[in-house]
Amino acid sequence: MRIYIYARVSTKDKGQDVENQLRQLREFAITQGWDIVHVFVDHETGSISDRKEFQAMMLGCSQRKADLVLFWALDRFTREGALPTLQHLNTLTSYGVGFKSFTEQYLDSCGIFKDAVISILATIAKQERQRIRERVLAGLERARANGARLGRPRVAVNIDRIAHCRAAGDSWRTIAYKMGISTGTAHRALKTRAKNPVKNRRAK
Repeated sequence: MRIYIYARVSTKDKGQDVENQLRQLREFAITQGWDIVHVFVDHETGSISDRKEFQAMMLGCSQRKADLVLFWALDRFTREGALPTLQHLNTLTSYGVGFKSFTEQYLDSCGIFKDAVISILATIAKQERQRIRERVLAGLERARANGARLGRPRVAVNIDRIAHCRAAGDSWRTIAYKMGISTGTAHRALKTRAKNPVKNRRAK
């Protein structure tokens, strides 16, 4: 089996030595009779996926240059949270590439716990999405309570000018171009004025 080894230590973790990870990962791969195609090492935080070696590894997996990714522990693979973690593992699976944690026996795409682990991560990711949604809604409510106007800003429309242009025979597209608005906005503005000519009348 062709494998990639991925190791990571944060630049802030002064006491950690990536060689400790690599030594045991290499030894384990040898005992399994696996062919180590490449070793990827990142020296940065795992809270983002935009890591040079991590991205190179995922690219190689997309090209099926390896059959499995071996890492020390899940938090060495990524620390982005349940949802991104699930997405990364599902991406590997979609490429036909397995994954295995050296220190966490249950985290093995070839093992008996694979479906259970993915199911747990999916549940946590669902809860994470719900919490994000709740925070967004709470933020919108606070903004409304503070008098903020949400949504797209209203476009100032000179309805008299639209009416004049239409009377002159201009097409909706021409009117929209002249006034810097969409044809739909121009059409709705004139239609609204027809329903309420006093309230919606605009000065030239």
